[in-house]
Amino acid sequence: MPLFQQATFLTTVANLRDLPQDAVREVAFAGRSNAGKSSAINTLAGRVRLAFVSKTPGRTQHLNYFTVAENKYLVDLPGYGYAKAPEEIRAQWEGLIGPYLSQRSPLVGLVVIMDCRRPFTDLDRNLIDWFRPTGRPIHILLSKADKLSRQEQTKVLKAVRIELANWGEGAYSVQLFSSLKKSGLEEAEKVLAGWLDLPLEKKPALENKGPPDKGGPGAKMPQRRQGTRSGR
Repeated sequence: MPLFQQATFLTTVANLRDLPQDAVREVAFAGRSNAGKSSAINTLAGRVRLAFVSKTPGRTQHLNYFTVAENKYLVDLPGYGYAKAPEEIRAQWEGLIGPYLSQRSPLVGLVVIMDCRRPFTDLDRNLIDWFRPTGRPIHILLSKADKLSRQEQTKVLKAVRIELANWGEGAYSVQLFSSLKKSGLEEAEKVLAGWLDLPLEKKPALENKGPPDKGGPGAKMPQRRQGTRSGR
């Protein structure tokens, strides 16, 4: 069962003054437009349309809050990198996202969604540079991993890990992820559960299908050999 299967939409925030006041912990999801951010959230929740998947880059300009437990939220940030957005909308996005990432106290971590075929664009780096001074952890989901061969996936993952190592001290991690194949789901859940202080569902132990104990119930007892009596 997905960790966030009970997630529900809470509210859309267009101004920092409207942020939920009861938040104890929240994790933000950010990514370049069409990098697969909304699809990743839907996959983690085991839902089809929890987060709206837009075919128009930059359509979502606000912060969308989803409740995952009492006072704990996932936050879908606006996609960045849209080329045709009016300047006033662009300014609104920058005025909202920058202060949110740098000043929001319940924010415990940032998940950055990157298309594994085009990781670390200049826009990705700009967003991360906004967030890194907070000292909070960053987890990178290399989305659309199904578009690459195993060899290509390994190469990209290694390159991103080298990049993270160059950032110096900090809690930075990366993984491959595919919403289409549902791969990387458990790894992402483990990271997010830790950040949000949520219990992970324990998987049942595998049944022991080895040979039965010879002395246990149902074991065939050896037959007693009947000898001949002598002296009679």
